[in-house]
Amino acid sequence: MAYVDPRLQGKPAPTTSVAKMESEHIARLDRVKGSDIAFLDRRIPAYRREIINIIGMGVTENVKDPDLAPKIKAPAHGFAIAYARGPKGCGAALHRHPTEEVFLTLKGKWEIYGSKARMSAQSSSNPAISSMFRLASTAASAMRAMIRIRPWSLSSVGRTPGKVDWHLSVIEEARKTGLAVDDDGNLITAEAAQ
Repeated sequence: MAYVDPRLQGKPAPTTSVAKMESEHIARLDRVKGSDIAFLDRRIPAYRREIINIIGMGVTENVKDPDLAPKIKAPAHGFAIAYARGPKGCGAALHRHPTEEVFLTLKGKWEIYGSKARMSAQSSSNPAISSMFRLASTAASAMRAMIRIRPWSLSSVGRTPGKVDWHLSVIEEARKTGLAVDDDGNLITAEAAQ
């Protein structure tokens, strides 16, 4: 007799139609649109990228942007999956989060740098270490998955992915473009400084 996890014992396996699976549980990357202004560094030319929240709500500073809504509506318990898509040489400025982050390259070659050393293309970011990433390949565009792990029982941020802690130089450069964050870490947009 096969082992059955006690949490599933006596419960029927759910069934889902192909149509429902396709409409509610699958996100086709060539058909989804993300946000190109999810973060403070977005208007700085070297940090152009699109952020696509696939499952759960990842870290974001532009909470009012409907393009950041998760593309798969299924609940995410303790994690979020987001993609970054961008042109060659672009990525994210030096920053850190209060949660773990795992990077998986899906298309192109990405470089990930920590405040201590360069990390591999498939690596994990420690919340205590500031990091940045950029597309290094010759591809016209590339895709990188970010799996954000939120250990709710250990995290001081509770049931949220937290906010971004930017390096001071990034904050100063972003202000020139008209972007800033309020005291709660939410994006404030204005026209670029002349």
